Amino acid sequence: MPSSIYKTTLKGHATPTTMAALVLAAVISGCSPQTDTTAPQPRPVRTATVEQREAGAPITLTGRIEAEDEVALAFRISGRVLESDRKLGDRLEPGQVVARLESQNERNTLRAAQANLVASEGQLTQARNHFERQDTLLKQGWTTRANHDQAKQALQTALSQVDAAEAQMKTAYDLVSFTELKADAPGVVTTVGPGAGEVVQTGQMIVRVARRDGRDAVFDVSAQVIRTAPSDPQITVSLTDDPKVTTMGRVREVAQQADPVTRTFAVKIGLNDPPPAMRLGATVTGRMEVDSVPVIDIPATALTKFNSQPAVWIVDPANGTVSIRNVDVLRYDPSRIAVSGGLTTGEVVVTAGVQALHPGQKVRLLGSEP
Repeated sequence: MPSSIYKTTLKGHATPTTMAALVLAAVISGCSPQTDTTAPQPRPVRTATVEQREAGAPITLTGRIEAEDEVALAFRISGRVLESDRKLGDRLEPGQVVARLESQNERNTLRAAQANLVASEGQLTQARNHFERQDTLLKQGWTTRANHDQAKQALQTALSQVDAAEAQMKTAYDLVSFTELKADAPGVVTTVGPGAGEVVQTGQMIVRVARRDGRDAVFDVSAQVIRTAPSDPQITVSLTDDPKVTTMGRVREVAQQADPVTRTFAVKIGLNDPPPAMRLGATVTGRMEVDSVPVIDIPATALTKFNSQPAVWIVDPANGTVSIRNVDVLRYDPSRIAVSGGLTTGEVVVTAGVQALHPGQKVRLLGSEP
């Protein structure tokens, strides 16, 4: 269609070009955003006023009673178990037989060693008599020095053979004695291993015995509690099912490596005169009083992170703005946090809404937490 048609202007009417311009202007005018000149509203937050409190809250843990000295009894040689009838809870006395191995082979070895010793002693007697004759003949001039020296050497050889035979017989006696497993100290059987008829190897546990030397209360303790505990704490230990049964104890041993599953450390508390009711395996509760030093205690919800370190938001009462500050945390609890540095008494910290704040932001206080 000829372009002249679009340029034709009728009297009293706008051209199509003019109308398109007017429509485009109207559309642009309708899409323009309205400028919001209202100021942002202060963000509502909850706060808490910093107060100094005593950090003497006790720490309570649950553990178990174990023997202070527990050993695994095992045979020094391998063999087939002939007798092993010990049961859990059996009391043992020093020298009492715990189990026996079949000893036929060891007894045969002993008899062979005894026979070898007798033969060696007979050869020694013959060599000694021969040497004495040669010595007498040499003094009288009836034998040569070579024969005398040969008799002396035979005597020394016979003496060495007797010494070797005696050592072999002692070893054979030991092997026979090793077929009997005996208790070396009084105690109680806590674990039972292979029974009669089973073949065991050298060092394989037959029974585990808790000696009567003492009792330990064993607790699984987190690394944080170990770090914050006093240097020599006194622990109150009581039966969980009967809190009236109580005794005192002190830390005797702390495991050097954490448990790979729970990531806690086994702490053994040596008990002072444990009551008879605190039997092996009983569940106990330990209570430790921490040092009573002044600290700042705030709600756990106030804690955030800044520069990869613990931090809290501080409210400036003068202008109602917030700023972030790093703090030193002494102890974490599920609901409260003990702060040892970074805060002073009377400051106001944000306890709710900390994740939506930025430095210098205006806030509106909804209320305070204790």
